[in-house]
Amino acid sequence: MGNKSLFRNWALILFCTLGAGQLFAQLSINEKEYFETRGLNVLVFSNEYNGFFFDEKNAGIELIHHGMRSSTGGAVRLQNTPEQWDLVPSLVERKVDRASNTIEVTTRYNQLDLTSKIIVKAEGKGVNISVHLDKPLPENLEGKAGFNLEFLPAAYFEKSYLVNGKPGIFPLYPSGNTKIKPISEKVPQFAGHSTLDTRGEEEFIEPQPLASGKTIILAPEDSYHRVKITSETEISLFDGRSLAQNGWFVTRSILPANKTGKVLEWHLEANTVANWIREPNIGFSQIGYHPEQKKLAIIELDKNDDGLQTASLYQITPEGKTVEKLTGKVTEWGEHFRYNYVNFDFSEVTETGIYFIKYGDQTTNTFPISEQVYETAWHPTLDIFFPVQMDHMKVNEAYRTWHGRPFMDDALQAPLEQEHFDGYSMGTSTGTKFEPYEHIPGLDVGGWFDAGDYDIQTGTHCLTITDLVASWEEFGLERDQTHINQENRYVDIHRPDGQIDILQQIEHGTLNLVAQINNIGHPVRGIIVPNLHQYHHLGDASTETDNLPYNPNLQPFESDGVSSGNMDDRWVFSERSPYLDYSTAGALAAASRALKDYNPSLSAECLELAKKLWQENENMPAPEPSSGYFARFLKLSEMNASMQLYVTTKDTQYAEAFESKIWNAMDETLDRTIDIALHAAPHMDTEFNNKLKTYVQKYTSEIDQLEKDNPYGVPMFRRPGWGGNHGIIDFAIANYRAHKLFPDLVDREHVFKGLHYIFGRHPHSNLSFVSGVGTKSKKVAYGSNRADFSFIAGGVVPGILLMSPDYPENKENWPFFWGENEYIVDIGASYIFLVNAADELLKEK
Repeated sequence: MGNKSLFRNWALILFCTLGAGQLFAQLSINEKEYFETRGLNVLVFSNEYNGFFFDEKNAGIELIHHGMRSSTGGAVRLQNTPEQWDLVPSLVERKVDRASNTIEVTTRYNQLDLTSKIIVKAEGKGVNISVHLDKPLPENLEGKAGFNLEFLPAAYFEKSYLVNGKPGIFPLYPSGNTKIKPISEKVPQFAGHSTLDTRGEEEFIEPQPLASGKTIILAPEDSYHRVKITSETEISLFDGRSLAQNGWFVTRSILPANKTGKVLEWHLEANTVANWIREPNIGFSQIGYHPEQKKLAIIELDKNDDGLQTASLYQITPEGKTVEKLTGKVTEWGEHFRYNYVNFDFSEVTETGIYFIKYGDQTTNTFPISEQVYETAWHPTLDIFFPVQMDHMKVNEAYRTWHGRPFMDDALQAPLEQEHFDGYSMGTSTGTKFEPYEHIPGLDVGGWFDAGDYDIQTGTHCLTITDLVASWEEFGLERDQTHINQENRYVDIHRPDGQIDILQQIEHGTLNLVAQINNIGHPVRGIIVPNLHQYHHLGDASTETDNLPYNPNLQPFESDGVSSGNMDDRWVFSERSPYLDYSTAGALAAASRALKDYNPSLSAECLELAKKLWQENENMPAPEPSSGYFARFLKLSEMNASMQLYVTTKDTQYAEAFESKIWNAMDETLDRTIDIALHAAPHMDTEFNNKLKTYVQKYTSEIDQLEKDNPYGVPMFRRPGWGGNHGIIDFAIANYRAHKLFPDLVDREHVFKGLHYIFGRHPHSNLSFVSGVGTKSKKVAYGSNRADFSFIAGGVVPGILLMSPDYPENKENWPFFWGENEYIVDIGASYIFLVNAADELLKEK
């Protein structure tokens, strides 16, 4: 047969033996400084632990395996299954040597005097990972410090593992063993906090291994997720969810005591499928399209995908038949981060009906073309999401109770010079008449849970109220589908009560702001639980505290029926801030207009307090430009307050104050300030609007630049660690206001493209980012019910998080990434406005 035939037969036998794996797929460091081969990326501290929220599961050594980030946290860690607030190492140095295919990082725990070096080198079909120490482990870290690599549970559910050849099944629900150890043996957590409510017992929980050995194979049956780790040192497999629902499966080897140099070595191979190509992601609006809209699908392609020349649109007939309505050429947009993008325009199809898109073997789910697509898209946000977020109320929905009456024990004055785990802080004075730990009366009213946790953030409340008022004034949303009784502290979803829901929500948020000023003297940074073991609470908010005011004369866990010795009451972080004063003044001035007929007495009080805050701040010494947590937002809040007060009162002093700042602010950062000017414009004179037009002309060049920057034409990434959806919605709202004033300058398409992005025309997937809205939407999100892998209808998630250097991510199978999946109330209010804005534009003749 000859040598060539023998070689071909040998290669065929070898390929069959290896199954779907590639033949010796050597990893190499690419120009973006991570290891790459087809189907696998190995990132080595491309993303760092940030030290604020500590272990966010997006740092260290990470694997992107067949397009999914399935492994993270490769580093020297101090626990079997590190929790979010366990100590993390800081990156000292990172060296990349492409010639030797090596990445070397030095990390350090400053608190514990532990420095280690990790060297990752391409090796065969995987990498060699070694840990090096210049000096032996500190004695107090012996048996504690180890090398960890974590694996996403959702990627390995319903799969098996082999440890030294012995099989096991990854548990769907945590069921591994744990041990109790004395607290003296535990490495302290951040700032002395504790994630465990020990009820006074000095102990902690330590998860035990599911299995241990020198060879671990994860998912041997799955060629897309199979990973093999071998070492001369024992490797243990843990289930981190025994300690925290957001924990991952962890592989871990303990570092040896009394050794230096290379103290640990792993060999890791992640299987890759031959010639793997990521399936195209056809981005489109999951709620569908109005017949008059431009209809553009944006198709995201693997860089190894040659692409196709055409795509097609099909209609589903009433009889269930499939009819081809259009086949057209796709046009190339180009490369963005790690993917290539092409466009399919099907705008010419305007017939009302149900459709789907086909691109090669990829077929989307169905979506409508209809004049009614936007009419109800905001209903779940107002009907479901906002009621569920209501603090101090029992919230019921049919047979389900979302939560009982929470925080009836609000709240204690926060102590001085306090470092809190959620970014709150107190200085050397309370700024109030209350002593530290003294109960502040009257705060157990109104307000929304800020996000997936249960604090009240005043700044967020102000934004939410302002946007709800804007929706009421602009669109007159007279919807009533919720029963809200403030006297009984009871909410019943899907039960009309004869009152306009959006006004009831404005009232609810306003009540807490008013209570802050009346009982404390000024708006506060926020109200939040003091203990870390409360903060990570999941489930019914009414069980986060005992709902009894703290009584220092009682022992812990003792109660006299009306108070208790438990210091679980939320804390008021009360330092006064000009930013918060102005933000609150603006929100209250707006609320006073909306509530004028609905609740006249509250409306009058809102305006009185808004004027009071404005006057007090005008007479205060100007703060230092760099001082205060909210200093960078001070100008925006002051301008908004003056604008809202002018719209409400027509007092020219406020208009003059607004104009004295708005033009310089737009000169500095046009994209972040122009919406305030556009919002004010209908209430200002001709001279103001003529001058504003020149700024809108400049703004159009920024819009045009976005079309060049990314295929979606929206500001996708503005804030590290957080998805860009809120900025995209605000961008689209500014475009709506600009189009209404200057339709010759700003096309309405710049409004619609923001909503198309939110509804599914975005990277990574084509899910709607609004839970329960659109054919396919976010069904796993970071709400209060995230441990159930569920959602709150109408909640809007942050969206795509850009992992450095080039990986856009939004996980649908794992809710615990707050930067991707956490609902926030103010984005819900902005979303309600934008949907109605789009609907109005499409109904204009």
